[in-house]
Amino acid sequence: MKTLLLLRHAKSDWGDDSLPDFDRPLAPRGKRDAPRMGKALRKRGVMPELIISSPAARAKTTIEDFMKAAHLDLTVKFAESIYGAPSSELMKVIRSLPDEISRALMVGHNPGFEDLLNRLTGKRERMPTAALARIEFQIDQWADIEEEKGKLMWLLTPKQLDR
Repeated sequence: MKTLLLLRHAKSDWGDDSLPDFDRPLAPRGKRDAPRMGKALRKRGVMPELIISSPAARAKTTIEDFMKAAHLDLTVKFAESIYGAPSSELMKVIRSLPDEISRALMVGHNPGFEDLLNRLTGKRERMPTAALARIEFQIDQWADIEEEKGKLMWLLTPKQLDR
């Protein structure tokens, strides 16, 4: 079995028009939500063995704050191919993950992540900023991932944690 965790970056700050999209930082809400989602993952006990992330500033800060709160001590692999990628490219990244890893966390952006979630599970779900999804696959090799064969175990959002 393989478990894929998808984490959309936390809310970004649009206040400085001179910054390129790649360099946008987190907004105060994003700085608050990223660690909250890390704590939520820790409570659920499904810890990744590998983290692969977009190198964009908002994704980097999200995963740093998330990892600290989740008490994760892993080296993040940053992949340019995740930034701005459509779901077809994200599928290639997932299918190339090392098979000795059973649980992987990918950090990235919409619209690609929302489309990827829908593509993998066959469910139309929204992924707002800082959303975290857990998808299970009954496979032994990442290369065997197929569309609509994943089971969405849960999808958490910061708003759900406020309830």
